[in-house]
Amino acid sequence: MCVVCGCAGDGNQVTMEGHGHAHPPSPYSPAARRVKSGAPAIRRAEAAQAEASHVAVNPASGDLHFGAGVARVSVPGMSQARAIRLETDILGENDRVAAQNRAHFAAHGVTALNFVSSPGSGKTTLLCATIEALKTRAPGLPVAVIEGDQQTSFDADRIRATGAPALQVNTGKGCHLDAPMVAEAFARLHRHDHERSLLFIENVGNLVCPAMWDLGEAAKVAILSVTEGEDKPLKYPDMFAASTLMLVNKIDLLPYLNFDVERCIAFARRVNPAIQVIRVSATTGEGMGDWLTWIEARLKADAVAGLQARIDDIVRSTAS
Repeated sequence: MCVVCGCAGDGNQVTMEGHGHAHPPSPYSPAARRVKSGAPAIRRAEAAQAEASHVAVNPASGDLHFGAGVARVSVPGMSQARAIRLETDILGENDRVAAQNRAHFAAHGVTALNFVSSPGSGKTTLLCATIEALKTRAPGLPVAVIEGDQQTSFDADRIRATGAPALQVNTGKGCHLDAPMVAEAFARLHRHDHERSLLFIENVGNLVCPAMWDLGEAAKVAILSVTEGEDKPLKYPDMFAASTLMLVNKIDLLPYLNFDVERCIAFARRVNPAIQVIRVSATTGEGMGDWLTWIEARLKADAVAGLQARIDDIVRSTAS
């Protein structure tokens, strides 16, 4: 599998709807290894030199940084320029579908929140607690969930047990949800008999890839549990830079851990000065009121924006 675009390692074209490109087989494929083993030594040396050109080496420690090139990623056998072109093509198509998703959500009064985190952060437990709390706090608010995992329907089953509709999206070897997946899931999940609703998208547990994939959501919500370590925002900066809100989860465990909450928040704001932070525990309920207030404010803001958009449409149609 190509580590940039996810296509098959045999060189087949990308199968994302509306887009395709061909490129050399994966450097990890048997065919590529056979070619390499028979290549002249000078060609191997040239390839090694080109690959090393975007690797930064710390002169003091010898540490290697393979994200130092302009593409911020190293792919064996692929130039930085080509990596950028492939990423631009793939993400450009995804962003086109994400824009359609965003327009569709707005047209149907849907506020979509993209939950992103590492595995085991407590996303599903927090979602279940949130859904149960919203039954009391906002009993007329329809809530639905799109669940992303590589395999199984365990999490969707847990959501459905709360009474909320949920659809499982399994990605196979994929490490994130993309906009076309969300578009298809939403089409199967959404009902059109209400004015405002809330859609939670629980992404695949991964602090890397989901950061760069727009799904059409109103906001990314990063969940960081206190069992993971306060340095995660600096280790995985793209995720926290892309997120509107960070939920510091499982704070009921703080007495048993060596976790500095203030340091964690400072690290997150070093990456993203505008990021909002709420401390929560789905187990004890601590912080849940602040979290629900944040959701309500987001719903109101989206409702006002939707009303303004409709007014603008009326003004434009009248003027024409």
